[in-house]
Amino acid sequence: MIVITAPTGSIGKQVLKTVIESGARIRVIARDPSRLPAQILKRIEVVPGSHGDADVVNRAFKGADSVFWLCPPDPRASSVEAAYLSFTRPACEALRGQGVRRVVGISALGRGLPIARHAGYVTASLAMDDMIASTGVSFRALTMPSFMDNIFRQVAPIRNQGMFFSPICGNRKFPTCATRDIAAVAVRLLLDPSWNGQGSVPVLGPEDLSFDDMAQIMSEVLGKTVRFQQITAEAFKAQLISNGMSDAMAQGMLDMAIAKNDGLDIAEPRTPQSTTPTTFRQWCETELKPAVLG
Repeated sequence: MIVITAPTGSIGKQVLKTVIESGARIRVIARDPSRLPAQILKRIEVVPGSHGDADVVNRAFKGADSVFWLCPPDPRASSVEAAYLSFTRPACEALRGQGVRRVVGISALGRGLPIARHAGYVTASLAMDDMIASTGVSFRALTMPSFMDNIFRQVAPIRNQGMFFSPICGNRKFPTCATRDIAAVAVRLLLDPSWNGQGSVPVLGPEDLSFDDMAQIMSEVLGKTVRFQQITAEAFKAQLISNGMSDAMAQGMLDMAIAKNDGLDIAEPRTPQSTTPTTFRQWCETELKPAVLG
């Protein structure tokens, strides 16, 4: 039995689709099961509710061999610690109590780096990994840089202004990865019963690009000029708060961006094992172009 959390999110729904095709027994935890396609609901067991709830995770993890763990975004949380650690604590108790063998979790790059101690969401993600590992379960943390798919948040300014924005310097090169590739790595581990112990699995994509590089690629794919504009830290945080994010979570996002600008994501060497196939150009062709021009 494989339990999948966040099955309607950008990564979880791709994990679910592929695991179903394998024929494995699947149980999902879903706040709103109606968001799952009807043809999928017929083939899975659903535990309704939040995977931050002790009763829910205890029911879901009973008899489970493996769990796909993704801490959902909580933009209005009182702190990044509450968003990650408080949310995950009931699941850790359930992992112990229900005897789950393996967990595959979504995390971030930066373990062991001094800069990661003050990197907002990244700092909390790594602390969450430590909490999961402390249960004694066999654990693989998928450690990622920023997702290509995060560009979806800026579809409107790309379409209307030909611009996108970040507090990160435009010529800072860093890795990015596509959620489709993250899901593929997660599925491989979820379907493999042979591994044990604890460790991380970097997912780095095939190339390092700057936002200026990305703007050039977007321009070529979209057939219109797209420019990147660096904005101040103050403007970035103010925009997040105006979009409904709590001050603490906006600061956590800003702290993460500052750490990435200072090189957080480039310390992990790219290897054949950590190189995933989707290029940013391919992602723009298949994902961004329909969103902007469709």
